[in-house]
Amino acid sequence: MAERSTAAVDVADNSGDEPLTAKADEATTDGTAEAQDAADTDSPEEDGRKAASEASPATPDLHSGHKLADRYRLEECVTRLDGFSSWRAVDEKLRRAVGVHLLPADHPRARSVLAAARSSALLGDPRFVQVLDAVEEDDLVYVVHEWLPDATELTALLGAGPMDAHDAYQLVSQISQAMAAAHREGLAHLRLTPGAVLRSSSGQYRIRGLAVNAALRGITSDGPQRADTEAIGALLYAALTQRWPYESDAYGLTGLPKGMGLLPPDQVRAGVHRGLSEIAMRALANDGATASRQEQPCTNPDELAKAVAAMPRIRPPEPVFTAPPEYQRTTYQQGTYGRPAAPGAVVTQPVVPVPPAPLQSRTGRALKWAVSALLIAALGLGSWQLAETLIDKDNNSNGDPGTTQTNPKNSAPPPVEKSKPVPIIGATDFDPLGDGKEKPQGIGNVFDKDPSSYWYTDGYFSADFGKLKDGVGLVLDLGKVQRVGTVDVSFLDGTTSVELRTTSGSTVPTMPNGFDTVAQGSGTQVSLKPAKPVQARYLLIWLTKLPPSSEGNFRGKISDIKVTS
Repeated sequence: MAERSTAAVDVADNSGDEPLTAKADEATTDGTAEAQDAADTDSPEEDGRKAASEASPATPDLHSGHKLADRYRLEECVTRLDGFSSWRAVDEKLRRAVGVHLLPADHPRARSVLAAARSSALLGDPRFVQVLDAVEEDDLVYVVHEWLPDATELTALLGAGPMDAHDAYQLVSQISQAMAAAHREGLAHLRLTPGAVLRSSSGQYRIRGLAVNAALRGITSDGPQRADTEAIGALLYAALTQRWPYESDAYGLTGLPKGMGLLPPDQVRAGVHRGLSEIAMRALANDGATASRQEQPCTNPDELAKAVAAMPRIRPPEPVFTAPPEYQRTTYQQGTYGRPAAPGAVVTQPVVPVPPAPLQSRTGRALKWAVSALLIAALGLGSWQLAETLIDKDNNSNGDPGTTQTNPKNSAPPPVEKSKPVPIIGATDFDPLGDGKEKPQGIGNVFDKDPSSYWYTDGYFSADFGKLKDGVGLVLDLGKVQRVGTVDVSFLDGTTSVELRTTSGSTVPTMPNGFDTVAQGSGTQVSLKPAKPVQARYLLIWLTKLPPSSEGNFRGKISDIKVTS
């Protein structure tokens, strides 16, 4: 069995004093997670990381309604501990909710908090909750960050039960890739707990408090990459087992049995995915004390991300079909309804007389013969008219050899249907693998017949969408099912890879694999032509690789789309 390493102690333990009772919007603020963590006691190792003799100044005595920079109005305090406080606030300039961390300017950690916040803001990675402002003003230092009201904290997800293999795979894949990108820029988290991870409604994970949460508490580490890797392993372990991988309970999860060491997840809970269990152990057991079946330990997030990427992809579970309830026969019986049964009597089904076969009487037999005679007469009349029509048609064909129908004598091909423009009735952005929205305000520019106007995607850090997703696109509505022969797409800013996908259904699928891929291409002027014309109402223009843009990132831009039959 592997033993717990000393670098993982800070991940397992918590710090801080008792928080306030106000905990609004528990799934969306850094402060709430910090308040929950503060309910536990400091570990000796973490005390060693802090200056025990450090005297923290009193937390600024502010109240709801106070404004910072005549812009950020404090609404509710969600945490107050160790000389700083965290608030839910409103940005009155942009009319949106934000989070704010506050501490006195003379706080011993004020300078490091400002530096951490500004470094995190420069990263600009959408996988992290963004720092919006970091200011020193009027003897105060405050850090403003995003507030995500539609996201769910990982603590709440784990409290509902262990995740299935696909959800756990998405968790470790997205978190390890994000932290690998952060460490490449020299940024560490050092407090990557379940309270620091959020899942959006679209299934994307966001990490909050990068560098800032550790700076607020004065947490440092001699091996930041190793500490964050073990923290990711602990999150995966908890997702697979609903147990915290240490002997102490934490974050609403029960710890492992005392004296048993670090058990692999598939020995803690039946049915755990074998590959994910090994990944968790490789991330957690970084002392080299791995079980014999494990490969080499992962010592940094980049190694962990590569190990996860090397696994066979885990697909989502198939939807469970629920059979309809069986037909229940009524207990009503004619002649006995409402009558109490005699004591001791056995209730039996009444004998229903079998009705006589139809048309067995003398009148019925006469009616059968009459109907038969009428049918024979109608059949004869119809056959005579059909023969006369065929004779006339043959005569017309002999007199007009240049008919538009196929002539078997000269093997003339059938006429080819001419292509014509197909109007686009409407369009919507399609981003089911991201946050659900992709610049919807510019959708109308793709079919307004103005080449100078265009729709564009969000900016990404690489041509493959920063490895966040497989693609984004637009869904075109033709108004009704029509023949589609060619779709011409005009791009700006460089070569873009695109696919044409269609659906024969009457509704738009919720995921890209719900469409059928019928054509693909790459360039600035791409003509997407299926092998044979298709019948469809909804078309998906699916971008799979983006060109570099003038803004310094990668972005797709579509100026015009034309559909012909």
